[in-house]
Amino acid sequence: MPELLVSYTRLSLTQGDITTVALDAIVNAANSRLAGGGGVDGAIHRAGGPEIMAECRQLGGCPTGQAVITTAGRLPAKNVIHTVGPIYRGRPEDARLLAAAYRSSLELASRHGLRGVAFPSLSTGAYGYPLALAAGVALAAVKEGILAHAGAFDEVRFVLFGADALEAYRRALDGLA
Repeated sequence: MPELLVSYTRLSLTQGDITTVALDAIVNAANSRLAGGGGVDGAIHRAGGPEIMAECRQLGGCPTGQAVITTAGRLPAKNVIHTVGPIYRGRPEDARLLAAAYRSSLELASRHGLRGVAFPSLSTGAYGYPLALAAGVALAAVKEGILAHAGAFDEVRFVLFGADALEAYRRALDGLA
């Protein structure tokens, strides 16, 4: 498993199913209405059960680049942090909003004392963000977030669905070290 020590936090990459991760929080690639959907979002809602959607309805939405937190329902994680990445259009603000989604998630985790966080690759599915570009933005933002909250996290893990995503993130992690 590729990894890097950032301050005292283990930043790691693995291929797998984020719904099976037993850390303090997993991050959901949500839509701005928190209405459930396909991909990671749909998988988390299906595996976690109706409690997650009930809390999402009470929250009423989440702007792009921001994050909110709910219970994890039947998932092995303790919480789900829902964040909204940008729909990729090739604009400069796409990278800024994507980085903000990662940083907002870590800020929320830190405020709630969640020491282990697992991320999927945000915005690279239906939102069309090119994997290699997204991986570089994601890892740089997460490193920045870890450093901004020194001592808050034991582990931040990227749980990537396919081999192509794992390879893109591994290359980006090599460039970050």
